Amino acid sequence: MNKQIILSPIAKAQEINLDQEKYGAFAEIGAGQEVARHFFVAGKASQTIAKTISAYDMIYSDEIYGKEKNGRYVCESRLLKMLDKEYNLLIRRLQESRGARSTFFAFANTVATGTAETPKCHGWMGVRFQTKPNGPAHDVILHVRMMDRHRLQQQESLGTLGVNLVHSCFYHRNKPDEFIHNLVDNLKDGQIIIDYFRASGPDLAHFDNRRINLELVKRKLSEAVLFDENEHIVNIADSTYQKSLLIQRGNYRPITMSHLDMMEKGLEQLKSDVKALKLKTQDVLVLNEIEISSSDSNLDDILLRMEALAKLGLKTLVTQFPLYYQLKTFFRKYTQNPMILVMNASHLPKIFAAQHYKNLEGGIFEGLGKLLDENTRLYIYPYKTDKSCLTAVDFKPSPESKKLFEHFYGTGLIVDIGGCDITANFLNSEEVRNLITKKDKKWETLVPIKMIPFIKEKKWLR
Repeated sequence: MNKQIILSPIAKAQEINLDQEKYGAFAEIGAGQEVARHFFVAGKASQTIAKTISAYDMIYSDEIYGKEKNGRYVCESRLLKMLDKEYNLLIRRLQESRGARSTFFAFANTVATGTAETPKCHGWMGVRFQTKPNGPAHDVILHVRMMDRHRLQQQESLGTLGVNLVHSCFYHRNKPDEFIHNLVDNLKDGQIIIDYFRASGPDLAHFDNRRINLELVKRKLSEAVLFDENEHIVNIADSTYQKSLLIQRGNYRPITMSHLDMMEKGLEQLKSDVKALKLKTQDVLVLNEIEISSSDSNLDDILLRMEALAKLGLKTLVTQFPLYYQLKTFFRKYTQNPMILVMNASHLPKIFAAQHYKNLEGGIFEGLGKLLDENTRLYIYPYKTDKSCLTAVDFKPSPESKKLFEHFYGTGLIVDIGGCDITANFLNSEEVRNLITKKDKKWETLVPIKMIPFIKEKKWLR
């Protein structure tokens, strides 16, 4: 099999420049004209570029594109205004002279770079383009985080990604997998995180945005993606801004009555902790997390789980974090408000097992220090079976972690919610699946009512 040749950014830009049908504008804010620069360096740019613009001054930018209600410049609404403005100018000014022979496009990005001391390096970029002369517009929108240490490296990786995006829109749009593969050409692992992808337009109808965003997590191009109760991808930074978080992890295959009761008990406990945590209950974002780094990452199955959670009006967070402290560290980039992790007591042995923190210089001390603090708590739901009932107060940690557990439990960072006498047996997803396999109708009493027709209709878990 011949090894696929990966074109350099300059070669990709040159291919576009030599394609006399493609004609458009570039508008870039915040990291230089790193994308447009490749097209100038490649030569024949006059055949492709109608205009480039870089409106760095905020007053200039507001005058051209309008002000944002939130006062921010690196946000999706600003990007969309840039694409609207530049694409519409192309159509208005050039449609009559070359509309019959050109497929117009507008590329835009708005970016904040930084140093290692200011790590909030992120940006929005997108392309609005025609697939044929006089055709309708199509959009591909990304939110990215630049992970390089220095600004110059961030600018270079951003320029490479931007060229890849334009090239993929023109030459790889027929196959979504190929589109994503080419999107990260010439980028090293970990240079760029793509945590939001959205494609729209009649000739991009074969792009399932849900699947593509899950694929980004699976390929470790993204750390996590968030879907709202309508299964729409939403930006994590915007959704969690100044929010407190209540997160429950599960495989939800399927969601059971115990999952719902656990979250309900967690919310009840949170209300009693409002004063201690200094939060407002209306500012709490409830998330159901599915971690796919070590579990079955069959995307069709994950999509069904998302659909099931959405039918219950629940949001789905999909991550690649096997350990809870990694999840906590991730969200601390976006919100410093209280974070509550709700789990059943059977998770405690893993959390306090030293072997899970061997990759950290400080071992379990560092791992638990990263996980728990005055603004982060574990709510522990009873793990009750016919034979026993485990709660936090009953938990027997190993000798090496006993003092650690006693410290966190004693300071109220680990809290029992519910008691064994008022809690039913814990129903995990595997038990429900086994009943379904055995055609035992008892499973219908163990899941939310809305799940019964869903599981039957989809022939899920069979």
